Amino acid sequence: MKKVAIVGAGQVAEKVHAAYYQTKPEAFHLAAVVDPDLARGELFCQKNQFQKAYTAIEKMLIEVQPDIVSICTPNRFHYENVMHALEACCSVFCEKPPAMTSGEAQAMWKRAEEKGVVLAYDLQHRYSPEAQMLKENISLLGDIYYSEANALRRSGVPGWGNFIDKALQGGGPLIDYGIHMLDTALYLLDFPTIKAVSAYQYQKIGPKKNQGTLGSWDPKKYTVEDSLFGTVEFEAGGILRLNTSFALNIQSDRVLDVQLCGDQAGANLYPGKIYTDQAGELEILKEIASTESNNHFTSIDHFCRKLAGDPHAMIADGRQGFIIQRVIEALYQSAEIGGKVEL
Repeated sequence: MKKVAIVGAGQVAEKVHAAYYQTKPEAFHLAAVVDPDLARGELFCQKNQFQKAYTAIEKMLIEVQPDIVSICTPNRFHYENVMHALEACCSVFCEKPPAMTSGEAQAMWKRAEEKGVVLAYDLQHRYSPEAQMLKENISLLGDIYYSEANALRRSGVPGWGNFIDKALQGGGPLIDYGIHMLDTALYLLDFPTIKAVSAYQYQKIGPKKNQGTLGSWDPKKYTVEDSLFGTVEFEAGGILRLNTSFALNIQSDRVLDVQLCGDQAGANLYPGKIYTDQAGELEILKEIASTESNNHFTSIDHFCRKLAGDPHAMIADGRQGFIIQRVIEALYQSAEIGGKVEL
């Protein structure tokens, strides 16, 4: 039985991490939660059957000696908590993004390798049935030279947590929401070598409004971008367009999708379809019916299977986390300097 600790007693910790571990009482001992607010940590323990609450990860690691640590803090605190857990030889499952900088993500990746433990990130859309269908049939597309990843909301500024605070989050829709479609696109493309990126970002709506479909916020505290549009250039010649927004005057409430265009066929993630053209007529080659699936649980399950030595377990590991963080960092850098960033 593996001893589990969670750092950060917020919504994702309860609804995703604790909820998953509770489904396998024979495999996991719910040992501890760490939160700077002791009362909140104790309430979390009572509601989710964890044994003890702590305010400091260092003390928890010494006293509990967990096998697994889930990191569910604001982005700014991912690095320090992951590194503490890795130093204690714990395997770590961390919420996205990996960190605030690519340097931090690289250090986390290298330390996990040195300690011989598993480090994985919760980038759950790659585990969707649609993504898996595309991955299994990707050869049908031929040479994929154009891709597009969209994570757009018309009026979806989060009204809870720290999502509008750049100092705590590192950015807005790109690092919070767009990262999912960026990861899924790179996963489907098998993480091709990246040559350069360029981007434009805007803060046109968030500081002017205070309410949307996901709640209300204080526009005076809005310090992140509300949209960012970028291009990723690959060494082999293809490109990936990335479009992200918390707030953008589009018709749909939400657009969440990856599109792949090859010389033989094209594909979309949501809904999952592969198609081609025959004499001007669209021909569907493969498709999968939309189904309800808990991709978060599948993501954690693959992490736990990896710990158990399953050779078929697939995780968003430290190396891939570093690549994703480096792309995000470069996109923000490009938007700030107004020019292309070579990788």
